[in-house]
Amino acid sequence: MDWSTKAWESIEEIYTQILNLSFIKELTSGTLEREKFNFYLEQDSIYLAEFGKVLAGIACKLDKSEHRKIFLSFALDTVAVEQALHQFYLQNRKKVVEASPSCLLYTCYIHKQLATTSIEEAVAAILPCFWIYKKVGDYILENQIPGENQYQNWIDTYGGDEFSEAVELAIDICNELAKGTTICNQNKMIDAFVMASKLEWMFWKSAYEMEEWPVKSNIIYV
Repeated sequence: MDWSTKAWESIEEIYTQILNLSFIKELTSGTLEREKFNFYLEQDSIYLAEFGKVLAGIACKLDKSEHRKIFLSFALDTVAVEQALHQFYLQNRKKVVEASPSCLLYTCYIHKQLATTSIEEAVAAILPCFWIYKKVGDYILENQIPGENQYQNWIDTYGGDEFSEAVELAIDICNELAKGTTICNQNKMIDAFVMASKLEWMFWKSAYEMEEWPVKSNIIYV
C-alpha cells in the first residue's frame, strides 16, 4: 500500500466533516453570503502568501533537481492563482486584513514543519492543501445545483484538470519520499498530514463564522 493511500484513509472522517460544513454546502449551491466568501478569500490570500514561501523553502531542501523544479513551479503557481482569483472577486478592496486565529495557526504550523522537521514531514504537511482542495473542487463540480453559480470561477480553478496534474505530482513526490525513509518517519509524515487536514477543516469553518480574535488591542505605532 502506498504511503498516500494510508494517509488518505487516515483523514477520511475529517474530509467527510469538511464536506458537511455550511461553507462548502452553500458554496456548492451558490447561496453562500458574499461577505463570508470575501472573508475567506482575504484569509486565503494571507495563507497562500505564506504557503508559497513554504513551497519555495521545501524546494531548497529537496535532493532531486526534478523535485526542486516542481516545487518552485508550485510556489509560482500559488502566487498566480492567488492574484487571479482575488482580483476577480475582491477587485479594488484595499482594507488591511489581519490573519484570523485559524489562519495564523495553520501558517505557523507549516512554517514550523519546514523549519524543525524532516523534509519528508514538511512535504506531507503541505499535501492536504493540494489534495483536499482538489477533492472539494471535484465534489462541488459533481454536486452543484445546475445554473449560474456566482462562485463558478473559484470552483473551476480547483476542480479543473490543470490543478489535478499538480496534485498528482505532489502525491507522487510524497510517495517517493516515503519509500526512501524509515517506517518511523513515514508515521511522522502521516501525523503531519493529519494535523494539516484538521487545520484545513478549521480554516473552512472559521471562514463561514468570519472568525475574529476574542480579544481586541489598541495598537499605537511610533
